[in-house]
Amino acid sequence: MNRASSPYPPPRPQSPGLSSLKGVIFAAIVGSVLVLAAAVLFALLPGSLSEAADFRAARPCSEVSAPENGDCLAEWPATVVSTETGRSNKSVTNWVTLDGGAEEPRLRVRMRGDGPVWEKLKPGDRVTVLSWRGAVWAVEAGELRQDTTAAPGRDATARLAVGLVLLIVGSVFLRGAGWLHRRRATRAQDSPAAQVVVVMAATLLASGIAVTAVTATDTVWLVLLVAAAGCAAVWTATALLLRALARRRTA
Repeated sequence: MNRASSPYPPPRPQSPGLSSLKGVIFAAIVGSVLVLAAAVLFALLPGSLSEAADFRAARPCSEVSAPENGDCLAEWPATVVSTETGRSNKSVTNWVTLDGGAEEPRLRVRMRGDGPVWEKLKPGDRVTVLSWRGAVWAVEAGELRQDTTAAPGRDATARLAVGLVLLIVGSVFLRGAGWLHRRRATRAQDSPAAQVVVVMAATLLASGIAVTAVTATDTVWLVLLVAAAGCAAVWTATALLLRALARRRTA
């Protein structure tokens, strides 16, 4: 008994060459997008760094004879009107509404995290508000102080950290695209999973070193030096480990 032939032709298996070409294109596109995003963040960084430097150099208004444009560090008393906690997409935000009396309007500020000041505030408490260039950057309650989300320098730190991580990961993808292209040209066999795991671990370690350097110091050249030295050490160790794995594989 003859089987009825299917009206549709059997699917042809995808050639290994086409599959590897897609891998090269994917790695190149992802790497290019990440490096471009890092470049955009670095282009926006000088303004944030300049603001952070101005803030660190600012003096209290009591020490300035003629304050201009709010560049001095001002402080004024206020009364806590209310406190509230908001939740959005598993993110918790802590808000404080303050009344500065006749001299300062009522305002609502967002505290940074669950700090010592936020934990003890309640309506009616007297606090000291610290401001710079019209933005409240911290609130004091007695001897305790807690920053707000408007504190200068935070944005620059975040941009530098994210930019370095994007640059490292994007460079790894671009390097991987070139490596895949050479393997495709020589028709080399697929790499073992151990090599992929080693590269991923090295990428995470290099990114961690860069982020740690950003959070540890405000000096940009020192951050870049530590990040570059960390990346060099990590990738040197990675290359030696991959070479050892290749020798063990061929032994």
